[in-house]
Amino acid sequence: MKELKIFGLKKQVNKFKTMKNPIFLCVMGTTETSKIPGISAAGSTPENTKYTPSADAEIITIGHVECTENIPQSPFKEEKLPTPALITKACLNITKNPVKIIDVGFEIKPHIKTITLNKNPTKDIQTGKAVENAEKIFNKAKKLNFQDNDYLIIGESIPGGTTTALGVLKSLGYDAEYKVSGSALENPHELKIKVVNKGLKNAGILNKKPKSPFDGIKAVGDAMIPAVAGIILKHKNKPIILAGGTQMTAVCALIKELEPKFDFTRIIIATTSYVAGDQSANIIDIAKQIDKNITICSVNPEFEKTDNTALNYYPKGHVKEGVGAGGMLFASLIQGYTMEKLREEIVKEVIKNN
Repeated sequence: MKELKIFGLKKQVNKFKTMKNPIFLCVMGTTETSKIPGISAAGSTPENTKYTPSADAEIITIGHVECTENIPQSPFKEEKLPTPALITKACLNITKNPVKIIDVGFEIKPHIKTITLNKNPTKDIQTGKAVENAEKIFNKAKKLNFQDNDYLIIGESIPGGTTTALGVLKSLGYDAEYKVSGSALENPHELKIKVVNKGLKNAGILNKKPKSPFDGIKAVGDAMIPAVAGIILKHKNKPIILAGGTQMTAVCALIKELEPKFDFTRIIIATTSYVAGDQSANIIDIAKQIDKNITICSVNPEFEKTDNTALNYYPKGHVKEGVGAGGMLFASLIQGYTMEKLREEIVKEVIKNN
């Protein structure tokens, strides 16, 4: 498939093609970190990022937003840039894959049924006390059971998530500064590093490897990371598509710490070409530092081929990824659907909701 680039083992991709009956899980919640001006473009204003995950959850399940008046938009002034939830929704419309929303702390509760692992939003990581119940979330996630499905597709919607991912990666000793991606055209690396370092310092673990892998999450992480790690470690016999960008490398880093001999040959991080090709980041390098067997799949939606002006901004570096968009594009392709058909459905969703 010309739309797909594989960085890693091709045989890992081929085994997904032989399997049926996947389920899409989206782990979602809010962070106070996203309200720091300049950190996140996952909302029209920093304050409005509190609505984004809830609205995203409603879009991919019931097809419209009820928790707020407007669909989540980027702060980019020239054009209303649509949430990547619309990409995911279009893929789900076509594949008919089942969906479960996993709540790890919404500030604004969506008007839908969810699986709740955590009730409170992740705190501002500058405090050094972001997710004090990280282990509890992890253990709750390990009790979830999706064994009836052949494989899992796990996405996320966590505004500020690349900053918290940087925090966790850095706390575990990885070289991740200037390598995490971001939702804005200009990646605010200096701001992210400053915010992370302040949190690590306040937690007393700046330039010190914490005693427990969870200490970094408690200090400067987010609730999505232990939740997804718990789901993966519960389903050790299942192939898994991690539908996201550099946030998913933080999940893999936690798993590596918890189980150094974990078999990463059954894990694929599937993301958009807008993340994999991001010149201001390097998801491939981060993944290789964690484990050489992690395969990255990059999907190019080729939105420049559409006449939808909002989608045309994606190839220019805006938004890039989120809500499992890249992973659901990948899953749709391996289930036999063409990118042309997917683009047509995506445009319909964007027109309907903009």
